Amino acid sequence: MKFAHIADMHFDTAFDSLENSKGLGEKRRLEQRDVFRKMIEQIKNREIKFLFISGDLYEQKSIRQTTIDYINSLFREIPDTRIFITPGNHDPFITNSFYAKYKWAENVYIFSDKVEKIETPEADIYGVGYASFYTGSLGIENTNIENKDKINIAVVHATIDGTEKADLEYNPVSSKKIIEAGFDYIACGHVHKREYIAGNKIVYPGSMISLGFDEPGEHGMIIGDVSKESVQIEFIKLDDRIFKVEDEDISEINSEEELIEKINSLEFDKNEEIEINLVGRRNFEINKNNILKLIQNDKVLKIKDSTKIKYNIEEIAKEDNLRGIFVRKLLAKKEDGTYTEEEILKAIEIGLEAL
Repeated sequence: MKFAHIADMHFDTAFDSLENSKGLGEKRRLEQRDVFRKMIEQIKNREIKFLFISGDLYEQKSIRQTTIDYINSLFREIPDTRIFITPGNHDPFITNSFYAKYKWAENVYIFSDKVEKIETPEADIYGVGYASFYTGSLGIENTNIENKDKINIAVVHATIDGTEKADLEYNPVSSKKIIEAGFDYIACGHVHKREYIAGNKIVYPGSMISLGFDEPGEHGMIIGDVSKESVQIEFIKLDDRIFKVEDEDISEINSEEELIEKINSLEFDKNEEIEINLVGRRNFEINKNNILKLIQNDKVLKIKDSTKIKYNIEEIAKEDNLRGIFVRKLLAKKEDGTYTEEEILKAIEIGLEAL
């Protein structure tokens, strides 16, 4: 049984981290539409009969009806494809949501917050969605599958095998238990990085379009073919932009001007957007905003400062001189919580330069 699987589209997200970067936030909102249309074209061209959307299709707090109209118009272009949507933590099924009040195309089914089974000739499709922005376990792994001779698929927005306390608020699911329940494929959403678990039985397709530099690499959709014996997976890249973080060691650079010249000389692929992560031991004070304003390399959108000051603070604090006294007094301010570690280190750096 062939299917398409997507998740975490986040239509009408604010793109806060990109909004001030040369207008890229607004461009990305337009590119969301383009990527979604590409996904629909893949389904048309391959004559795929099932589309699983595993949550966070849109942002409940900022979604516009014009965007919903656009999504629904594309769904109508694939009337022979059955579309199953499970609401996630960013697009929960709540009273004023478009899931509750909008008239969706006839080929669209939206799951509620109770585990449901939809029977089709090819497979039984199980799903459950969020009814609020946070939720504990929704119980999909406890499903009693009625016909284990048939292909059984789960569509969920979940945290698989989460280990952090926060994971408990986003439908925690045990991979062992959900596989033991008898599902042949678990179409997951929530994690924005593509992941294949338990021999492709549990799959996160990742976000369809990168939301920023914390989502590097390629983004797109999953095309799959599931049987009782195996799951074959193909990833289709749909997002033309690639966000990339490049480390730049500035230990041998002695001035802001020299650093700017170095960044201007860097070359990147035309489809890449770059965050420069400054590393090493700095020989001058870093002003990220000033550097970003002055560089002329239009592929560089952000500057991150991960450098360390060039001084060995612990050794200087042992010195029996003015430098040692100065450093010890400032470190004491860190210990009593008067200032943050970052503030203390910056003050030490400036003071030692002056001394």
